[in-house]
This record gives sequence, C-alpha cells and structure tokens, in this order.
Amino acid sequence: METATLPLRDLCLAVAVVAVWGTNFVVIRIGLDHLPPLLFAALRFTLAACPGVFLMPRPNVAWRNLAAYGLLIGAGQFGLLFIAMRGHITPGLASLVIQVQVFFTIGLSIRLTGERVLGYQWAALALAAAGIGVIALHADGATTPFGLGLIVLAAASWAGGNIAAKRSGVRAMLPYVVWASLFSAPPLFALSFLLEGWDAIRAGLQNADAATWGAVIWQTVGNTLFGYAVWGWLLSRHPAARIVPIALLVPVFGMAGSAVWLGETLPGWKLGAAGLVLGGLALGILYPRWQARRA
Repeated sequence: METATLPLRDLCLAVAVVAVWGTNFVVIRIGLDHLPPLLFAALRFTLAACPGVFLMPRPNVAWRNLAAYGLLIGAGQFGLLFIAMRGHITPGLASLVIQVQVFFTIGLSIRLTGERVLGYQWAALALAAAGIGVIALHADGATTPFGLGLIVLAAASWAGGNIAAKRSGVRAMLPYVVWASLFSAPPLFALSFLLEGWDAIRAGLQNADAATWGAVIWQTVGNTLFGYAVWGWLLSRHPAARIVPIALLVPVFGMAGSAVWLGETLPGWKLGAAGLVLGGLALGILYPRWQARRA
C-alpha cells in the first residue's frame, strides 16, 4: 500500500481515520436502536451544517454543485444506508458492500470521458461482483436481498457524489461537505415526515438515550469533522497513491468492530466474500499504480 514511505505520525493518523470510518457502522447501528433511519440521517447532516457554515467560508463552487453533492450523499448514500442497516443488513457487511462505490465511480468517470474499460478493471469488477454474489446467496434474517440492494444503490449515490465533488474542483473537502449538508438535511427531514411519520419521530426522540445522541454527535465530530479534515490534510502533504489505498482497511475495521461490539459472526462464507470484494478493490486501486511505478 506504499505506506512505508509515510512518516509514522502520518501513517497513524491515516489508520485512525479509516478506523473511525470503519467502526462508524457500529455507531450507526447503535443510533438506529431508537431513531428512525431517515430522522437519524437528517440529524447527522443538521449537526454537520450547523454551526460549521458560520465558521467556514463557502467554497468557491456553484450552488447547484453543492446541492447535487448534498442530495446524492445525504438522501442518497446515507438515507439508503441507514434504512438498510435497520434490520436488513449487518454493519460489517454494510461496511464491505458499500465500497463498490469505487466501481460505480470508475464507471461514471469512464462514461463521462468516453474512455474504454481496461482489462484489469473488468477483472476487479468480476472479483467484487463474485463477493456480492456470495453474500446474496447467504441472505438470511440478518442480511436480506432488500438490504443488499439498498446498499448497492447507496454506493451508486456515493459515486455520483464523488463525481460532483470532482467536477467542483475543490481541494479542501471539509468546508465543501459542511456547506453541502445544507442541502442534505431538509429533504431527509421531509422524507422522514412523509415515510416514517410524526408518531415514529416523536417516539424516537423520546426514547433516545445518551448512547443514541452520542451516535448522532459522533457522525459529525468523528466521521465528518475529524475524518475529512485529517484525510484532506494528509492528501495535501502526500501523493494520493500513498494515502488512498489505506482506505481499503475501512471494511476490515467495520467487520472487526461489528464482531467485537455487536457479536456479528464471521463464518467462512463471509470472510470469503470479504476477500473477493477487497481483492477486487485492491486490484482496481493498486494495479495502475504498480504499472506506473514499473514504467
């Protein structure tokens, strides 16, 4: 993963970020014990936007770009993710499957630029698809085809958000994410009222305990403010080829954290599926860098 050339401090920071992002799936599951999923997502982005928009200057990008990113990441990625994780998929598998956003992002980029799909990209996609197929074949009460489908759609929404961010040209992601959250919270609140109803919202807020609110706050402080700030700082100091591959550890932390804290089992088929998906991700991310180094 080319981490050997990173200073120990920066390597530790990078691993800390992916550990936060990975174990965040466990935190999400804790918050969903009391809060309806769309309400939970709405609260997450409300705290991400306020008070951040009063402390950070607005990025020099068009409002429509911020709106596109906010809708795709807020209502798309996290709205669908939270719904799926409330009884339709385990946190560990959710942290793994959603990483197929890499292939959606590559596919959208290729379609927009007119490039052709290369052989190693087909191979990487085939490996990841085989892993998703293994998970689908073992769907049970904890992981359902519905939940798996929602996570794949969430990954596609994440990829769309990646394209919007790329087209914006921003380098500092934290202010961009904070300001885009202004467009994430309102539709999530509206969808919560329409689909979950006031009774479920009121019951969720009344039953929320310290752990629930801690999960909501962690979405902002840990996952967003710490995660994006430190990751952006690392990318500004080092080549992306040294930093980005470390993100492959996100599902490792996600599955391990879910096993430790929530008792999620890790049978052979699940580890095999993880190996296939991670193998595909590694091939898609690392192979072109290996070719570049050889050249």
